[in-house]
Amino acid sequence: MSVSSNKQTIVFFGATGAVGSVSLDRILHFPEVTEVLSLGRRTIDTKISASKLKSKVIDIHNADTYSHFVEAYSTAICTLGVGEPSKLTKTEFINIDKNAVLAFAKVCKSKGVKHFQLLSSVGVSKHARNFYLRTKGELIEELILLNFERLSIFQPSMILTPENRYGFTQALTLLIWPKLNFILQGKLRKYRGIKLALLGNAIANNLLSKKSGVEYLQYDEFISLQ
Repeated sequence: MSVSSNKQTIVFFGATGAVGSVSLDRILHFPEVTEVLSLGRRTIDTKISASKLKSKVIDIHNADTYSHFVEAYSTAICTLGVGEPSKLTKTEFINIDKNAVLAFAKVCKSKGVKHFQLLSSVGVSKHARNFYLRTKGELIEELILLNFERLSIFQPSMILTPENRYGFTQALTLLIWPKLNFILQGKLRKYRGIKLALLGNAIANNLLSKKSGVEYLQYDEFISLQ
């Protein structure tokens, strides 16, 4: 696959999820993007299929099932993650949100991917007391060590979906969180809820900017990328 300086090819891990599907839909409309390879546990919804899209069903826990598909892509996007961590054991959570993602990143690095984009969370740190945030923080440290030319870490707070997907607790959160913006000012702005469409579009639009090194993107950066 030949990639010119003004064209991009994307390999996508987790494109069938809520955020991933929004990003993918937008990316497929970019003339700069000539090919997108989706790797996931199920096929892509035909509503967002396109001639430039390839979709492969793989085992996310076994890199041998997909490494041969990853050849000379310019950018990798990973939106894979557990929607409700409390529904899984700690081991299951680590295997999906950390181990599977890191294995994918290592394949991408070995195949020459220059830019890696990760959907993470606000407040993550390898030193965090919270198991969920600590695990995601450990993942970021591992990704930094892989030394991609560009590493983009998206750190949303509450993702505001159009509909309730996980029951009463999420329904209550979706109702209350947007009303907290008036107190989430200054350094607290990063904790504002972000609408699903805005976050998905920000991940897609960030592909078109020319940067290098490690970048952390939060609420204000999501808004500026619309």
